[in-house]
Amino acid sequence: MKKVGVYPGTFDPITYGHIDVIERSLKIVDEVIIAVSGFKKKDFLFSVEERVAMIKEVFKNNENVKVESFDGLLVDYLKKKNLKIVIRGLRAISDFDYEFQMVLINRKLNKEIETIFLMPREEYFYISSSIVKEIAKLNGNISCFVPKNVEQALRKKFQGG
Repeated sequence: MKKVGVYPGTFDPITYGHIDVIERSLKIVDEVIIAVSGFKKKDFLFSVEERVAMIKEVFKNNENVKVESFDGLLVDYLKKKNLKIVIRGLRAISDFDYEFQMVLINRKLNKEIETIFLMPREEYFYISSSIVKEIAKLNGNISCFVPKNVEQALRKKFQGG
């Protein structure tokens, strides 16, 4: 039976840190579904459709990576897909505090869910979507943080081309 892991997040936008976690998780699971949250908890720079399209472009040559969007609770999405493995990336202690709380809540809502934590490689450890957006907004070089298609989308959003 194929092991499928779900990597949920907002990915606004996806960074090399996210990509590293996804690629490394394929050493543990057979397939990764990148589940892009459309939940309006915060203001997004990119629509859920734009985020899904960017991620699909990044992984277009990897048949073991699927990209979908979802709304609502992750546990409901997992139940609908009959999946039980969640993949999460950790960068710092502050990430752990939040992620630990989410694991406990998800476990309370569905005891069958297991979460795997992966840390990105050191060169991606400090990257966050928020920082990348801030650098892009100020017209800084973001090519070392995001793939070319994401860089172009950010430039278009902030500089109009």
